[in-house]
Amino acid sequence: MKHLLSLILLLITTFSSQAQPKLLKADAYLNVNTGKLVTPANLLIEDGMIKDIDPKALPENTEIIDLNGKVLLPGLMDMHVHLDSDFEGNWDYIYKESSSQGTIRAIVNAEKTLLAGFTTVRNIGQLHLTPELIDVAIAEASNKGLIIAPRVIPSGHMITISGGHGDLSLGLSEGLIELGPRDGIVNGELDAIEAVRYQIKHGAKFIKIHATAGVLSMEEAVGAQQLSNEEMRTIVEEASRHHIKVAAHAHGTEGIIAAINAGVYSIEHGSLLDDEGIRLMKEKGVYLVPTTGLSNVVNDMVDKMHPVMAGKAKYVLPLAKENLRKAIKSDVKIAFGTDTPVIPHGQNAIEFSALIACGMSPIEAIKTATINAANMLGLSDRGELKVGLLADIIAVDSNPIKDIKTLESVKFVMKDGVVYKNEK
Repeated sequence: MKHLLSLILLLITTFSSQAQPKLLKADAYLNVNTGKLVTPANLLIEDGMIKDIDPKALPENTEIIDLNGKVLLPGLMDMHVHLDSDFEGNWDYIYKESSSQGTIRAIVNAEKTLLAGFTTVRNIGQLHLTPELIDVAIAEASNKGLIIAPRVIPSGHMITISGGHGDLSLGLSEGLIELGPRDGIVNGELDAIEAVRYQIKHGAKFIKIHATAGVLSMEEAVGAQQLSNEEMRTIVEEASRHHIKVAAHAHGTEGIIAAINAGVYSIEHGSLLDDEGIRLMKEKGVYLVPTTGLSNVVNDMVDKMHPVMAGKAKYVLPLAKENLRKAIKSDVKIAFGTDTPVIPHGQNAIEFSALIACGMSPIEAIKTATINAANMLGLSDRGELKVGLLADIIAVDSNPIKDIKTLESVKFVMKDGVVYKNEK
């Protein structure tokens, strides 16, 4: 009964908070297109939308929210998260937790993410070995205002080969943990079709594939192509029938090129991206989601990791930074992604400094998490502060163009016109 009353109170509070007009009064807001601060920063919020900027008159009963000394930005977007997981050098808990436990873990991590200023995330594969799609449940609960969470674009189970990077049974329990197409494990094109259809049937809005091996798994060749060219083409073709885009985890050069030629919309990581891969990405308009900020986190954890994982990390992560620099110089389209939980949930903004260290300007880095991410998702209702767009807004203490680390300490978070955080 206590839980039910709390839920009812949350729903009532959310509805009434969204319904009442609000005026955000801050020192300035960042125009993410120009990189310039705009003053005055008086934003009228009504019905979950930005109704007006610097309004001449206010509706009756408008709530004034004083953000004196603060700079406003559009809510940030992270295109590579795994909300149902945490990483401490291994994935052992995944075999022990039910879908209910995984969902609770995801709810906790979703709240951390929202309060860090990330109002939209793409959950690019759940890790729990359950038939239920946890990220779909989180997305639906967030949309209904049942939980404190970002807007979530779910992808269900990652699609990979048997024994591949996303096969989380890891070959450790023959006969005990048997996974198949519904869990994302495929052997051939028919399996691939079944895997795609299952994820979409149960609510996935994006499909994630593993084109190559990875770092934090037990295969030894980090860059080796895993899904075949035919399997990748089949997955993209099947997803496209449902107007669903495909993202490809890809570290190795051959797998990156094969995934691009298959028609994927984004390359995740792209660690061994070469000149031909860069050329193809630019030609076909494919986005890179580099997840570079995790390097320092992984380096600090090497002693806790299995020797196979540790060896791959030491080899590939320095190369990933080098090749990201090439991609930035070549003007490849880049969207922001962290691969949380490798970067801990709620610390997503660490990635901004990593992008700048690889050659981006501060405004270019901010664009990856705002207008670039919105464009990659095909969403025109978010990504900047503009009349008619969603009232997904954050505030920080200083100008992020001059101090990018201010984004690591967000003071105010509004999503859909509802205030979730307001620290003085």
